[in-house]
Amino acid sequence: MKIHEYQASELFKKSGLPVVDGQVTSEVDEAVSFAQSIGYPVVLKSQVLVGGRGKAGGIKVVKSEEELREKYQDLKNLTIKGYPVRKILVVKAIDIQKEFYLAAIVDTAQDDIVLIASSEGGVEIEETAKTNPDAIKKYYLQGQKSLDPARFPSFIQGVFDTPELQAQGTKVFEGLLKTFFDNDCSLAEINPLVIDGTGTIYAADAKINLDDNALMRHEGLEDLRDMDYENADELEAKKHNLSFVKLDGNVGCIVNGAGLAMATMDIVKLSGGNPANFLDVGGSSNPEKVLNAIKIILRSPEVKAILINIFGGITRCDDIANGILEAKKQIDLPVPLVIRLTGTNEKEAKDILTAAGVETFSTMREAVNKVVELARG
Repeated sequence: MKIHEYQASELFKKSGLPVVDGQVTSEVDEAVSFAQSIGYPVVLKSQVLVGGRGKAGGIKVVKSEEELREKYQDLKNLTIKGYPVRKILVVKAIDIQKEFYLAAIVDTAQDDIVLIASSEGGVEIEETAKTNPDAIKKYYLQGQKSLDPARFPSFIQGVFDTPELQAQGTKVFEGLLKTFFDNDCSLAEINPLVIDGTGTIYAADAKINLDDNALMRHEGLEDLRDMDYENADELEAKKHNLSFVKLDGNVGCIVNGAGLAMATMDIVKLSGGNPANFLDVGGSSNPEKVLNAIKIILRSPEVKAILINIFGGITRCDDIANGILEAKKQIDLPVPLVIRLTGTNEKEAKDILTAAGVETFSTMREAVNKVVELARG
């Protein structure tokens, strides 16, 4: 789950990070009042959960109330990558002398947490990685939750060039790790971390991604979710313990097991179709899951046919069959269902469906070819 900069800054502040004091606003008079209290110049920062806001004109430095009112309205009229600017963070402008990039992130390839730093901050780190990879320094925690006093000094010395900055930088990384672990983050990033004219370090930006699966452990973090950036179908699926990702195709897919779900989507694509979603009902044998899955998929008007592909292990095919029949009772299905069931209680499932006049297929290839044909038709 992504959260806004002003929300991430609050979490950073709780961990002792040197953030720039600011106030999020939705009206220009709020911005003017706060700017007057901290003094000009100030920076107006559009709060959107997409990258590239600076290039899109979403950040403005203003030196007077008149300029603030003009630029504030410009930002409120701005749309960045399809998202309107609804809130604007007002912060005191900093006399920036140097910018750095700092982050703590999960490296799934190494199965570890890695700290990343670069003396080239304020830019897209991906571009720096391509053009100047030597500028990016990495420090792996090696399964620990704190900095190793034997290994960390060489890392921080490669980032900051004076003992004073190295000491400040170490404290920043300690705060970054505290934020990361205290909130079950998948990413905690400062870009840029800046040094002002007095040699003081500030976190001039804040970006945090939270692990959705851990939100239940943290009271209040779920409340930070901005629903304007969420897919309603995916949230509904999560409520019913379904793994669902919406796509742009016309073939709805209901499958058990992430591997089989991915393989099903691949075969649909290779057969000339376009998957409308990823949906894994998991190992449960609850017929309600099938009913809810069909309801969610049918919310998309692009879906022209639905493929149900079940390999019964823990999931019982007969329970899936009962879920299909319950769906047909409760919903006026506007699109055809193509069903392939194999595995646990396969015979019982096919008997249930056959008795109800519902056709089933024995192989995945047969079922996929049929659903692609129906979706085209």
